[in-house]
Amino acid sequence: MGKRIINKNFAALYKAFHDGVKGVILEGSSRSGKTWAGIDFQLYLTSHAKDKLVINNIRETYNSFKTTLFDDFDRRLTQIGLYSPFMNRDVNTFYLLGSKINFIGADKVSKTHGMGSDFFFINEALFGIEKAFFNNLEQRCKIMWWMDYNPSVSDHWVFDLEKRSDVIFVKTTFLDNPFIPPAQKKKILSYDPSNPVNIEQGTADDYMWKVYGLGLRASPEGLVFPNVKFIDELPDEYDSEYFGIDFGYTNDPTAIVRARRKGNNLYAKLHVYTPIDNALLLGDVIKKIDEKGQYAADSSDGVMIASLRRMGLNVFAAPRPSGSIIMGIDILKRFNIHIVRDRDAEREANNYRWRTINGIQLNEPIDQFNHFWDALRYIGLSFLV
Repeated sequence: MGKRIINKNFAALYKAFHDGVKGVILEGSSRSGKTWAGIDFQLYLTSHAKDKLVINNIRETYNSFKTTLFDDFDRRLTQIGLYSPFMNRDVNTFYLLGSKINFIGADKVSKTHGMGSDFFFINEALFGIEKAFFNNLEQRCKIMWWMDYNPSVSDHWVFDLEKRSDVIFVKTTFLDNPFIPPAQKKKILSYDPSNPVNIEQGTADDYMWKVYGLGLRASPEGLVFPNVKFIDELPDEYDSEYFGIDFGYTNDPTAIVRARRKGNNLYAKLHVYTPIDNALLLGDVIKKIDEKGQYAADSSDGVMIASLRRMGLNVFAAPRPSGSIIMGIDILKRFNIHIVRDRDAEREANNYRWRTINGIQLNEPIDQFNHFWDALRYIGLSFLV
């Protein structure tokens, strides 16, 4: 038999568990196998447990599981022939080989009070996880915890855990993952600004390469909207109100944004941030938000727009002239933008930035952290010109 290949992250979790380590932090680039290792570790723990375990999986919001961890769990359980409950994408708890696996959004802080665990796993720990929330989880954890993230900021409370003697840090990149699909590896390599082919093809990006290629801690510079203000609620008094829809499917969220304009101020609230690829379901969601509202939507899906219009909804394609992305951004920049506090909206506001190559900022935004912004941009192109 040949030598078994084991992901570096799983090997670290396995060793830490048997060495009695309290916590493990998996820091690294995109596709280094951090999250996949976390799922395999749960399979290992539950298959070797003498007693039934309780394992809590944590993300910033419950809905964010539906575009990430649920898909990975579904693929892995299906691969090894175990029942997967994740087809309906609404799983708060399921039993894995007799042990209880929970999925908890960090936006529901009260859920942690009194909720103990044998193990817990925080997926993408740099987004929306407060130190107090982590402390509550840890003091109720009997055996061990671990977390993972891409180091997309240069300063965070998580980094202070490195000082603890009972916590280990494991750093990996996509090159440490022997199972990475060739297409994903090629995509990450396309960020490398030292490759002239990447520069020629317009894919090179310093920040993306540092964080998602090399796994280095870095803060995004050159935010597209650097002066956003966060508010608690939309104002009751306003001049006009509109809605924007950015369609999302299997791996991308559908974003629905409500915007209220008052003079030179634009107030925005994110209502939906989850994949919805069924027109009937999306229509029902829109009716619950505002059945009579005016909705500007992504013109790339004419079929979806036509289906929504047949339901009697006032949804139409936003203008999409040449250069519409920059044009839409310029329109929004005419306003003082206020965003109702929301973890997904705040994450996009703090990460949507201009692309850079070799330190030079381009007049082109990155194609990430833009679902909220695209929905708002469609409002700008349709109603605010």
